[in-house]
Amino acid sequence: MADASPQQTENGGLGAALADVSERTTLIVREEIELAKVEITDKMGKLARAAAVGSAAGIFVVTGLLFLLHSLSWGLAKAINNQNAVWVGYLVTAVLFFVLAALGGLISYRFMRKGSPPTPKMAIDEAKLVRETLKSPTPEQTI
Repeated sequence: MADASPQQTENGGLGAALADVSERTTLIVREEIELAKVEITDKMGKLARAAAVGSAAGIFVVTGLLFLLHSLSWGLAKAINNQNAVWVGYLVTAVLFFVLAALGGLISYRFMRKGSPPTPKMAIDEAKLVRETLKSPTPEQTI
């Protein structure tokens, strides 16, 4: 009675194979999740660095523009030979400032659009390939 019947051996082999497939599938899913985390972390880091550098540059530009625009306003008032019309110089300077702000906003929008949404593209592509491999009747040809 020590001999196992062919059906018991087959069922044991099938159970072991199913357990192996389940274990490998779990491992693949975990690796895909880890890849997605790494991709999102990388993209978020790039966006954070872009925001930090852009903010620092913006502070320097605003400080420099304050002095430059103040000088420009007084220079325009002097150019029209009327020290009482300093407001005209400031008006022209303010319009120039708003044009520069619009240009900066457009450039910032383009940078943000390139970095978002932070989707894990490589992980999604890999998951699609795994799904195709599992569904394929000849998995060795899908890779």
